[in-house]
Amino acid sequence: MKIVVIIPAAGLGTRMVAPQAPKPGKSAPSKQFVELRGSPVLIHTLKKFAGSAEVSELYVALRKSEIEPFRERLEREAPEILRKKTVLLEGGEHRQQSVANALAAVSASAKDIVLVHDAVRPFVTDEIIHDVITAAGKYGAAIAGVPAVDTVKQVERTPEGATIKATIPREKIVMAQTPQGFRYEVLKKAFDEATADGMIGTDEASLVERSGHPVAVVMGSPRNIKITTPADLELAEFFLKR
Repeated sequence: MKIVVIIPAAGLGTRMVAPQAPKPGKSAPSKQFVELRGSPVLIHTLKKFAGSAEVSELYVALRKSEIEPFRERLEREAPEILRKKTVLLEGGEHRQQSVANALAAVSASAKDIVLVHDAVRPFVTDEIIHDVITAAGKYGAAIAGVPAVDTVKQVERTPEGATIKATIPREKIVMAQTPQGFRYEVLKKAFDEATADGMIGTDEASLVERSGHPVAVVMGSPRNIKITTPADLELAEFFLKR
């Protein structure tokens, strides 16, 4: 069984107000290229999968203009990532299109496992990766998730703000993380159906759910954070210091 990892990294990261001042004449880097201890967050993330003995191939979806500069940076700073059979390809306007472009480039059998992971979750562990792979192989689809610790409210949006409509029991809620793993046949079917129907999902699991396939949940970690704001970047720096 082959394990393929897809990293959609073509987004602009509009929620990341630049924590690092851009060079004169240049725009602020998108969140996956913001530097953490001297390296882009994306490189930190890729190292976790390149270091996994279970992972066979890595597909990284980037904006076209970023492909060659990023390849050159990998050659200089992290050649071990390229040795993992890493393919850099052009992404799309949104996450789903980027994953679809990568899926189209993947050569896999029906039972091979495809993991999709956020470019800006650099603290994923070998244990989480292994657990998602195992569950995806057993059930066909699985994600990492953590139980909700805050009270969750369902609201109705109004021009003035929002009003609470219901309180959702926390025991019925998990906060989805990545990686999300699927048998190739399950993910491909879900993406083909979504494309045919013009459906854009919030994550890969939502498309698989829509396709009628149950999705298992394995325990993630509170440290498996997604870096989307300057505050997240501060927390990531703290984790690295620890």
